[in-house]
Amino acid sequence: MVNLFDTVSNDIKSAMLAKNKIRLEALRGIKKEFIEAKTAKGAEGELNDDNALKILQKMIKQRKDSAAIYQQQNRTDLAERELAEVAVIESYLPQQMSAAELEKAVSDIISQVCATSARDMGKVMGVATKVLAGKTEGHLISETVKRLLPT
Repeated sequence: MVNLFDTVSNDIKSAMLAKNKIRLEALRGIKKEFIEAKTAKGAEGELNDDNALKILQKMIKQRKDSAAIYQQQNRTDLAERELAEVAVIESYLPQQMSAAELEKAVSDIISQVCATSARDMGKVMGVATKVLAGKTEGHLISETVKRLLPT
């Protein structure tokens, strides 16, 4: 099975041949982050797909935050570039959950850990972030847990 690192490396070649600068820049950024993670202390030269997904989500959040700052400063050209890179990076994530699917999954987790009040949010979030990793954003999980847990 081809892992994300190899997929990105192959896609860099395709982007170079297609002369797609934004895609190429985003893919090079992904590969840089993957290489840094592979060579980090304790990584043993390996990068599994779960860790790669976490890196991709972090990169998406960073670019969305940058785009928001650029929008505030009326630099739409830079904001559009950041959002174009977000689209490239998101293409490597698994299909994101809909709001209804997320709500059902969080409800199941709440039942599974026997959470009864907002005091149990830590227990629910611990399980939810592991189970739903890569399928949705962390802040959406948190908002859904807060909404579904009784106060």
